[in-house]
Amino acid sequence: MTSRSLAFTTNYNFRDVGGYAGLDGRTVRWRRLFRSDSLHRLKGDDLVTWDELGIRSVIDLRRSHEVERNGRVPELAGLDYHNLVIEHVDWSTAPEPADMPHERWLADRYLNFAEDGRAGLSAALSLIADPDAAPAVVHCMAGKDRTGVVCALTLELLGVSDTDIAEDYALTEASIASLTEYLARTRPEMVQDKYHMYNCPKDAMLLFLGDLRARHGSVEAYVKEIGISDEQVATMRDHLLEQR
Repeated sequence: MTSRSLAFTTNYNFRDVGGYAGLDGRTVRWRRLFRSDSLHRLKGDDLVTWDELGIRSVIDLRRSHEVERNGRVPELAGLDYHNLVIEHVDWSTAPEPADMPHERWLADRYLNFAEDGRAGLSAALSLIADPDAAPAVVHCMAGKDRTGVVCALTLELLGVSDTDIAEDYALTEASIASLTEYLARTRPEMVQDKYHMYNCPKDAMLLFLGDLRARHGSVEAYVKEIGISDEQVATMRDHLLEQR
């Protein structure tokens, strides 16, 4: 059985998004698309594991100051690096009202990604749709929010159910404790008074997908609005779904 989570010692939230039931009874292919927290820490034996995966493309969704502060994936032979920024309102300027459910607050942040971050989302989905870019890994800082939205849109286009998409999103919950422990030791300002930002309730993703459809009619209609063509969606399905 193919393992979804992969054993890295310098990354905490690296996993495969394959294996889910998709369109027409086809399954999302394993080892074609991965999701992760920031890859700047990769070193040592982890580079051997990385090499075995044959990854061709890294999609880094972080903003420039995050890349400058922490660094990027090592420059490796045969690896294409793409910094495809998802613009968004700074979360520190979007306080969470005491009477608002946390799931609703998170879903609103993801809706903001979908509007302010259109250019980055379009570029990321275009690269994921390109079979020559695979295997690819998409990441942000924690591999939860920006990465979660890109993976959710991709899986939805592949015909994966909202339930499975939300469960994939929530898998980060098991990894995030190790990441926040590491950050508390090395970058405490990133977690102090911010632990609520690292939660991964399934309902946040379900609310986001429902709201996106309410605004745009469907996820397919939304991605067309941001510049993804029908041909790109078809190509994405061809190479990321098992053949019949």
